[in-house]
Amino acid sequence: MRKNVALFLPLTLAFIVAACATYDGSRVARWEARFAPVPPGAMTPDQLLAEAHIKLDIIPAGTVGRRYYRPMKPRYITIHSTQNYTGNAYNHALALKRGALRATKRKGGNRIGFLTWHFTVQDDIAIQHLPCREQGEHADFDGVGNNYSIGIEMCEHQGNDLGQTIDRTARLAAYLMRAYAIPLDHVVPHYHWPRVGTSPLHKDCPHFLLENGRPGQTWRWFQGRVQFHYNRMLAGPATPLG
Repeated sequence: MRKNVALFLPLTLAFIVAACATYDGSRVARWEARFAPVPPGAMTPDQLLAEAHIKLDIIPAGTVGRRYYRPMKPRYITIHSTQNYTGNAYNHALALKRGALRATKRKGGNRIGFLTWHFTVQDDIAIQHLPCREQGEHADFDGVGNNYSIGIEMCEHQGNDLGQTIDRTARLAAYLMRAYAIPLDHVVPHYHWPRVGTSPLHKDCPHFLLENGRPGQTWRWFQGRVQFHYNRMLAGPATPLG
């Protein structure tokens, strides 16, 4: 989630303010122990997509965060964390469709008065909110992050298995890389995009994959997991997700 967000749902937001100071190998090992089994052998892109387990719950065109059609050719994938201890993927989908995630519309800031992104991932599902060829409002106002990146939020609610959430996100990101010809170095954290006019300029997000609020060894580990799933796919096209 971002600053200046008004939730008009029975959700209580709890924001994480402490960054992970250093790389924690034991924590990464605990996440890895929770990863879903990987079938042996290579698979088609469609099979990897099935592993990501995507449910469509698209914001209706012409309403709230999709009031205007804003086409996009994806060049990046931006990874976020919700920083919301009570809201699961379904809660976020409902909030987006209701227009509950508002932000102040201003020149040089939010362009549509709402927050929007493409996917919310939790341990057992990934919900799609926007077609991937439409812009979201999740990264850097009128910058490259909003204009050219697919936004993925990872859930943090109580009871959610974070290790499985991270691995499902890696599978989804790997599929999207193939579908839109996006290279691994264009899979970036929200931190990557400067938010001009805000302090701090770079957000500590996704906070549990950063060290001292910046990409480091944990982020490189996550990129390695994305590459691992990408390498499992056989050659061939992947169907774009809108």
